[in-house]
Amino acid sequence: MTASTEVALGPQHIAGCFALSQAAGWNQNEADWRLMLDIGRGWGIALADGTLVATTLVLPYGDFAWISMVLVHSAHRRLGHASRLLRLAIADLRGRDLTPVLDATPAGREVYRQEGFRDTWTFKRFHKSGSAPVFRAPLHQEETGPDADLALDREAFGADRARLLRALRQRLPQAALSLPNGFVLGRDGREARQIGPLVARDEETAMHLLQSALAAVPAPLYVDAADHAPNVQQWLEARGFAFQRPFTRMIHGGGRAPGNERLVYLVAGPELG
Repeated sequence: MTASTEVALGPQHIAGCFALSQAAGWNQNEADWRLMLDIGRGWGIALADGTLVATTLVLPYGDFAWISMVLVHSAHRRLGHASRLLRLAIADLRGRDLTPVLDATPAGREVYRQEGFRDTWTFKRFHKSGSAPVFRAPLHQEETGPDADLALDREAFGADRARLLRALRQRLPQAALSLPNGFVLGRDGREARQIGPLVARDEETAMHLLQSALAAVPAPLYVDAADHAPNVQQWLEARGFAFQRPFTRMIHGGGRAPGNERLVYLVAGPELG
């Protein structure tokens, strides 16, 4: 068995983290890894030559924290790396009185259930290929300021994540749109741009923001649309977005997910919440 060592992730590991997620075909770029390590902290498993073969991050938000990027290189699976790092992350969060939350794929969900996570609500990832905008012209916007967005997001998400939202506003500014009752943001990725989060008080506002963002940002695109907004999912599929995979939001120990999910139409991504 190849010798490996547990390491605390830092800026010096960003290139290795990106190489690991790229090998897995995930959409994160180096800016994503830099942002997540800036907001939170993480651990990895490294070989003797320093090559990272597994990672896990935690992103604190208020009295809970996101467990993110539970990732193992395909050549080093079934060695217990994911479970080892996941338990390390849970212990770290419990030691700081933070409730672990995460978004799971179907394969990961069974692993997380064994570690004490329980289902809350669900969403689906959709992908749009090509290079053209879904709409040809943006819709008219009656914009509000970012402070209103932060207050609405705290209600929807359940905690203050101003650092994340401000960073996303800079990452893809043409998709950063606000209305009195909602907002949408986005970010660039390794293989596609991602639209989200999209938070709104009503479906009409959500659709207005979604259409405007899709007019401003061409494909390829990812969107992670909540299952409690089926009209949004159907609208996306009618415009060429293909269903890719489901996710389940899970909370350690059970209970409700933080915030008010009914205000969430698109999540920021399973790695961000």
